[in-house]
Amino acid sequence: MLNKILITIIFLLISCFSLLAQNKDDDKKLGDLPKEVVVDSIIKIKDPINPLSPAKAAFYSAILPGLGQAYNKKYWKIPLVYAALGTGIYFYTTNNKEYNRYRDAYKSRLAGFTNDEFYLDANGDQLPTPRVTDDGLRRAQKLFRKNKEISLLVTVGLYALNIIDANVDAHLLQYNVDENLTLAPHYEINKRDATSNLGLTLNFKF
Repeated sequence: MLNKILITIIFLLISCFSLLAQNKDDDKKLGDLPKEVVVDSIIKIKDPINPLSPAKAAFYSAILPGLGQAYNKKYWKIPLVYAALGTGIYFYTTNNKEYNRYRDAYKSRLAGFTNDEFYLDANGDQLPTPRVTDDGLRRAQKLFRKNKEISLLVTVGLYALNIIDANVDAHLLQYNVDENLTLAPHYEINKRDATSNLGLTLNFKF
């Protein structure tokens, strides 16, 4: 009886040492692998979702155009934002300047003066009749006022678009595009009646 117990204890000890040696060998094999391979093969680390990120990006772009794009690390969009806004501001400034020219000349004529810029030739000499009539001044004012209002609306729209773009980009950066969730077209031929089947396949792996 004592011999059986002794043999059983020795067998258990040998088994434990064998398992311990095997675990050490497995750890050694894993240690020989590159660390990034071990991490990638075991678990996929994802950045935590920040629900305030879209609001922050929109707020930054509202304060300073392009700042939201920088927050989203979409630096290539910053020159596009300033080019669009700069173009809108340029057209507004140009049309406003032309509107003021024709308005000042028209107001001068209403006051009884005949010395505005449209009464002068290319050399600066006084002309007997103006190059632009009073009716022409009124039409020019109407045209440039309309153009500057359109330019202002376009500039404001581009400013709002800059804010929306930053907000949407921040949303998309946190959107789940995992390969475990896919929606793809499905096409196969039915072998029984040689007809084709077309549809959508939704794959969800977990």
